Amino acid sequence: MRRVTVDEGSAGQRLDNFLLRELKGVPKTHVYRVIRAGEVRVNKGRAHADTRLEIGDEVRIPPVRLPERATLPEAPAREFPVIFEDEHLLVIDKPAGVAVHGGSGVSYGVIEALRRSRPTAKFLELVHRLDKETSGLLMIAKKRSALVALQDQLRERETGKTYAALVWGDWPAKLKVIDVPLVKFVGSDGERWVRPGKLDEEDAKRSISLVKVMQRTPQFSLLDVTIKTGRTHQIRVHLQQAGHSIVGDPKYGDFERNRELARGPKKFDRMFLHARRLQFQHPATGEAVTCEAPLPEACLVLLKVGS
Repeated sequence: MRRVTVDEGSAGQRLDNFLLRELKGVPKTHVYRVIRAGEVRVNKGRAHADTRLEIGDEVRIPPVRLPERATLPEAPAREFPVIFEDEHLLVIDKPAGVAVHGGSGVSYGVIEALRRSRPTAKFLELVHRLDKETSGLLMIAKKRSALVALQDQLRERETGKTYAALVWGDWPAKLKVIDVPLVKFVGSDGERWVRPGKLDEEDAKRSISLVKVMQRTPQFSLLDVTIKTGRTHQIRVHLQQAGHSIVGDPKYGDFERNRELARGPKKFDRMFLHARRLQFQHPATGEAVTCEAPLPEACLVLLKVGS
């Protein structure tokens, strides 16, 4: 039996998320089971999964048996290009091909590498996520209060996130708003997928993307896509269902043309989706903050060659 006192770094966190961090490696189902059974106590009383913890709360954690796991390699220390940083948050320019966190066959990601490179940091948590194949702006909170405030902004759609996406073909000039619900599902391959759905479909979630054409070439259209909702694979599926998949997308793209592009003289072997602009209110001051990340060199070269 362990008793843990909630400190500033965990204040405001839900009980389930607090336990998942304290009991690394324990399956989620087991964590929720011990909460429902009343084995976890907050200040000697029963608590629910969504109970918000406060500084000084005492959490009693029952003994749990960790499953035997293969030893994973330790994350190497790594820093990433910093776009904005103060004592509350960090905004970096994530390269393509790097996961934001470990899991699902990935030993470690951005957050583990950052924690290793900053051993004195008391708190580092992802505010949001980017697909492994996507490059660009990623927010990391350095305080619990910043994490909660920024995630609230994302939930209330009070942030602006704009992506540069290169798609195959000539994007229709009139298609400026995509309002197509999306459904997550697990395919026969065991992978997580997303497909367009219908509004009356049980698992469908409304998803809105605003599209603006920035450049046209004989092969491609360069788009600015601003998302009003933050669904999994939203931009990738929205553009694909409109008939113009993202260049280099390994999941929803035109596999034959992607292969030709990677093997041909252009040697472009990544997905052309880049989180280029991020607008939000500073979690402490309330001031408007705009961060921008330039297109990666490989993307600039492809645009120049394709024009």
